[in-house]
Amino acid sequence: MNDIAPHLRIVLVETTHAGNIGAVARAMKNMGLRNLWLVNPRSFPSEEAVARASGALDVLDSAIVVSTLDEALADCALVMGTSARGRKVPWPVMNPREAAPQVLAMAGQGQVALVFGRESNGLSNEELQRCHYHIHIPTNPDYSSLNLAMAVQVISYELRMLTLAQQDAEQAPLLSPDSSGWDVPPATVEQLEGFLQHLEQVLVEVGFHRQDNPRQLMTRLRRLFQRTRLDQMEVNILRGILTAVRGRK
Repeated sequence: MNDIAPHLRIVLVETTHAGNIGAVARAMKNMGLRNLWLVNPRSFPSEEAVARASGALDVLDSAIVVSTLDEALADCALVMGTSARGRKVPWPVMNPREAAPQVLAMAGQGQVALVFGRESNGLSNEELQRCHYHIHIPTNPDYSSLNLAMAVQVISYELRMLTLAQQDAEQAPLLSPDSSGWDVPPATVEQLEGFLQHLEQVLVEVGFHRQDNPRQLMTRLRRLFQRTRLDQMEVNILRGILTAVRGRK
């Protein structure tokens, strides 16, 4: 796990109970993770968090607190968000075991964020749309409630098991076919957001997109480009095309 730990962050969004932050820190250290990001927590630092961390104070002490999810994701190349329910617009979804190879493959190339929502209602639809993939933990439908730290533990366990399996087999880090030997770094969240904003502006200007009647156009285009996994040069090319279109109006 040490190989991917510097490149993998656990992001907790607006955690209500400080004790859950401590429990998550403990779960992370159990599985060899150490980068904890907190988005607008209700209470932190907290004595309750320290008490629940139980030996994982180094994870708590190095936690990064930010005001918005944008700040936590800006430099990430891959974002996976946990989701307990289906959405109006279908999104690529996988279970923790399916997600682990994706995380390990990208962790060697850029920052990866695993995002967990509020204890009461998880991540909002808008927040989930910021994620390239959704992770669903297939719990018992008759009792599906899962504590925040438990969810972190389940996903980080799958990551650790796959890492140990690779080490035992003396294999190279698992890479997907389209990422092997890739010549340009993947686009960050911030770069993709800049492109999508640029795209929306041009679509409005040419009359293709009506903001008073959006018809989920930008949501579906966002899903398309996040699924495509653009690299930084591809984003620059697309933005150059948009600039040329705008100049010919």
